[in-house]
Amino acid sequence: MENHRENSCRERLSDTLDSEFIGSSRVKSVHLESTHSPALLGFEPLPNEIANGCKESLPVTRFLEQLRPHRALNEIGWTDIDDLNDVARRKFQLPPEPVLITKSGIILSGIGSWQLALSEHRQHISCIELDINEDESLQYILAIHRTRSRWNSFVLIRLALTLEPHFQQKALENMRTGGKCKGSTNLSKANRIEVRREIANAAGSGTGNVDKVKAILRSAHPNIIAALQNGSLRIHRAWKWCRLPKSQQKEEFANYEEGQTRRKVLREFGGGQSRESFDRRQVLEALQLFETCHPSQIILRGSTRRETVVILGQDLIEEIMTMEDANRHA
Repeated sequence: MENHRENSCRERLSDTLDSEFIGSSRVKSVHLESTHSPALLGFEPLPNEIANGCKESLPVTRFLEQLRPHRALNEIGWTDIDDLNDVARRKFQLPPEPVLITKSGIILSGIGSWQLALSEHRQHISCIELDINEDESLQYILAIHRTRSRWNSFVLIRLALTLEPHFQQKALENMRTGGKCKGSTNLSKANRIEVRREIANAAGSGTGNVDKVKAILRSAHPNIIAALQNGSLRIHRAWKWCRLPKSQQKEEFANYEEGQTRRKVLREFGGGQSRESFDRRQVLEALQLFETCHPSQIILRGSTRRETVVILGQDLIEEIMTMEDANRHA
């Protein structure tokens, strides 16, 4: 029966995803194998709770100001710039991804299309409206972005953690329905574990990472949280640092960031054969001689790094090797 209701909901969604909008009227063409169906767009199956409660999905035209991202995205300060860039890049190549919304105007999918429409000063946008509530809408958003690999694990878990009160309330209701601890407002240990598992499932992660993210949010320096959110730092490393005082965390992160930048620079400019045994005095002499013979050809760049790294081009390396040969034959 549950599978039947989910399939029915999916069929209604697939039907409406094929709707074409002409002015304020709509022409509906039904193709259940539409290229816009959720499965073919790469979405995960709808969570059972949402699929079972899905009453209808309708094509609608909405004013842009009537739509908004989910409040949880605003709470964590998350903006999916990649989605906007992707929509702008594909604008003239592929049919636009449908903008999926709730009746209250929460955007489930297609934030990039909405942002692009705002930047182009359009007034309306065509959407598919689903009949789900706010808590279910966040689970739907997470189900979509788990498969797209655009939002990292920290972002997904942080969003899923905003559902913790919802899952706790569900667990309490299940306890009371089962006749256990009637009137109690405290969850048993087993139910607390179940809530943690629900959060992990919503984020597509493990319960261990859920615990680590909670510890990070309690104790980590803001710079570390920002790095986790933009994907430049992994959860496990940040979790180990968050046991330290915040001043020491900041120092550890600065050292890590400097090392990452150094490796990136060396990868970028260190192609070909590597040599680290240059005599520093010879290098400085070669720099002076090269600048005298080839004015303005040495390029200098500033950096926020605390350590100075000199990257030698092949032209200067040849000068140094010539100087070494001359010294050997002197």
